[in-house]
Amino acid sequence: MKSLSLFALGLFTLGAHAASAVDSEQLRSEAASLIPPFQQQLLGTMKQAMSDGGPAQAVEACQALAPSIAEQHSQAPWKVGRTALKLRNPDNAPDAWERSVLEQFAQRAAAGEPIQEISHAEVVDGQYRYMQAIGTAEACLGCHGEKIKPELLSLLDQRYPQDQARGFREGDLRGAFTLSRPLAP
Repeated sequence: MKSLSLFALGLFTLGAHAASAVDSEQLRSEAASLIPPFQQQLLGTMKQAMSDGGPAQAVEACQALAPSIAEQHSQAPWKVGRTALKLRNPDNAPDAWERSVLEQFAQRAAAGEPIQEISHAEVVDGQYRYMQAIGTAEACLGCHGEKIKPELLSLLDQRYPQDQARGFREGDLRGAFTLSRPLAP
């Protein structure tokens, strides 16, 4: 009788782990699918602003529009955003968990793992959390690179007095998309 109970418990545990793995993969897939449209709208907005008025207008558009773009792409129950270790906008500061994951991402990138393959998912405090690394593209270097034009530096200093998001090279780890959603009780 005791061995039958242990066997049943083992099957139950195995089933729970299998269901958990399926749910986790489904949530990971769902989170990852929310990133490309968010990323494309952000990039499209910045490119349009650059085309319309150059880097200064792109900085203004980023500051004014990026938060509302993140909000638009935060489809219930998901919350979508961006964060980094080297911040431009303090509103995007990482929480403790995000900081830890970003530090892991930096180590993984330094060890040679391709940035486009770096992600992490975990259940934290009743929430499913997912982060995916963002690489620095050539289009980002005008505002985030090593050689930012002096007039743009002046504008960045005015708008973001605590700006640390400079000095990047193409292919560097820039930050991460961060997504979260509560798990059902």
